Amino acid sequence: MRAFTYTLLIVAISLFALACGKPDTITVTHNGPTPALSPASTPDEFAIARATFKKNCSECHGENGTGGLKTVDGKKLKIPNLREGHALHHPDDDFIKQITKGGDGMPAFKDKLTPEQMTDLVKFIRHEFQGK
Repeated sequence: MRAFTYTLLIVAISLFALACGKPDTITVTHNGPTPALSPASTPDEFAIARATFKKNCSECHGENGTGGLKTVDGKKLKIPNLREGHALHHPDDDFIKQITKGGDGMPAFKDKLTPEQMTDLVKFIRHEFQGK
């Protein structure tokens, strides 16, 4: 009977030691599809540029960048479409130059926008309207 008690005690101590040696973390394997992030949890990297465009550009170029015939300060102007045509082929530097200096009926924004805002606008236009 004594041998049985000692054997039982040794088994109990061994199981206790084994259980104490395991980490407290639990590993869970998920084999299903990864859940998509909700739109509210995905930050809009173009939020500031979008607001800048809306405030300074959308009156002429339109909310969706299509431009067209507009009357600005009593003058009829053909506003370039930022989604197609020449706008797709202009290098970023040409956009920055046009935004900075203006011309062809477009006002200069060198005193209204910082160089960073102008660069962000070009990135926004490329992404939002040109799919680049």
